Amino acid sequence: MLPLIQREVVDYRKWIDETEFLNMIALAQAAPGLIAVNSAIFIGYQVGSRHIPAVWTARRLARLYPYLAVAAAVAGAVLPSFVIILAIAMLFASYNHMPAVEAVMKGVRPAVVALIAAPLLRMAAKANNPKPFREGGVLLLTWSLISALLIWLAHVSPVYIIAATIGLALIATFICERRKR
Repeated sequence: MLPLIQREVVDYRKWIDETEFLNMIALAQAAPGLIAVNSAIFIGYQVGSRHIPAVWTARRLARLYPYLAVAAAVAGAVLPSFVIILAIAMLFASYNHMPAVEAVMKGVRPAVVALIAAPLLRMAAKANNPKPFREGGVLLLTWSLISALLIWLAHVSPVYIIAATIGLALIATFICERRKR
C-alpha cells in the first residue's frame, strides 16, 4: 500500500515532497492503528489544508475542508481493500480445501515478502543516514535476517520473535547506558 501511496501522492500528484512523506511514514508507524489509515489521515489533512477550493474560502465552512479531506482519504484507503478482501474471503471459504488453491497460496508468499521488502529498501536508501552500519546497524540487519529465517524455516511464531526482540532491545539499551557512565 505504501508504494502506491508514495507513487500517487509524491511522484504523480506532487501533493507532498519525499522528505515529508518519509516523516509521515515515521509518524504513521509510531501512532496506534493501521499505517495506511494513519497515512491517509496525514495526507488528507495536509492536502485539505493546502488546497481549499476557492468556493469554500469565502465561507466559514473552509475550516471544515481539511477534515472532509481526511474523511475522503480514509474512505479511499479503507473501502477498496475491505471490499476486495471480503470478496476474496468469501471465495476462499468455498474453495480453500482444494490442493490447487493451497498451492497458489503457498506460491503467493514470496510475492508478499517482496511487496513488503521493496519499499522498505527504497526508503532505507533515501533515509539520509551517512553511516548506516554504525551504532548497531549490522546487528539489526543480522537480527532481521535471523528472525526471517526462524519464522520461515523453523516455523517459530512471530510472537516469540517480537518478545525476543523486545528483550534484546532492553538488554542492548541497558548495556549502552552502562557504557556511557
